[in-house]
Amino acid sequence: MRNAFAAAVTDLAAKDERVVLLSGDIGNRLFDKYKAAAPTRFYNCGVAEQNMVTVAAGMALCGLRPIVYTITPFTTTRVFEQIRVDVCYHKAPVTIVGTGSGLSYASLGPTHHSVEDIAILRTLPGMTILAPADAVEVKAAVHAAVQLPGPCYIRIGKKGEPAVHRDWPKFEVGKPIVLRDGTDVCLFAVGTMTAVALDAATRLSDNGVSAKVVSFHTVKPLDESLVADAFARYKVVAAIEEHGRIGGLGSVLAEWLAARDPYPPGRLLSFGTPDAFFCESGSQEYAREKLGLTATAIAERIAKALQRRTTPR
Repeated sequence: MRNAFAAAVTDLAAKDERVVLLSGDIGNRLFDKYKAAAPTRFYNCGVAEQNMVTVAAGMALCGLRPIVYTITPFTTTRVFEQIRVDVCYHKAPVTIVGTGSGLSYASLGPTHHSVEDIAILRTLPGMTILAPADAVEVKAAVHAAVQLPGPCYIRIGKKGEPAVHRDWPKFEVGKPIVLRDGTDVCLFAVGTMTAVALDAATRLSDNGVSAKVVSFHTVKPLDESLVADAFARYKVVAAIEEHGRIGGLGSVLAEWLAARDPYPPGRLLSFGTPDAFFCESGSQEYAREKLGLTATAIAERIAKALQRRTTPR
């Protein structure tokens, strides 16, 4: 995903002289082509992420389109005040990109995990939150973000994520993409968990359960019409994300449900990380296995929920 981001931002910089890239002391070789295309519009801000966001806000208010890039915890939790006051308060069109989101850096421990980023940033007025599913969606998301009139946060993985698209999809902010249709359950997948959700849908299909899979690439603003249709049509609707169950898409859907009258028939299931730091060291796959975020675990839990939903009381 980070290679796709580098390619997208290089393409943008060649076409739009307003595009400026600011990096928090990472990705220098990654951006060699960018620096060749726009040598005066790359700034390595060092390990000073708060300053980097404030600089980006100033650039945006001067008519530029700055893109901030570093490892997710250091471009979200570390700089929350600057995002809130300097970017969102002024409605500055800054694009904030967090690489290695979720448990991508599982082996480096909780300091490098990012399972709170959606939760904190969606509280900020005017903030758009994008979580592309694969490299193709990353490129589309970056192109879309710089056209927005206000701030945007894009959470991406690291590298080697499976592709879910063969061709460039129709990507529109606020309009998730249906990847697979189904009639029994609906899976709303966020970011890098989309490929896992597709695998879970295949496993469900092998057991006679038809699952719809949606790349829920825009967490904010919420596509309320899509959500309403899902809870009206499907017995079970699952939010699948490599993010805490507190504050992520699962919480977004729960908040939406709480405001409905009458309450829709579909049942919500939330897949994410628990309210605890994951203090073991291992690969991303290991962390997902331990936390129940594998295709097998997801399919089994959905099948059980569906069985309970269809059993007469």
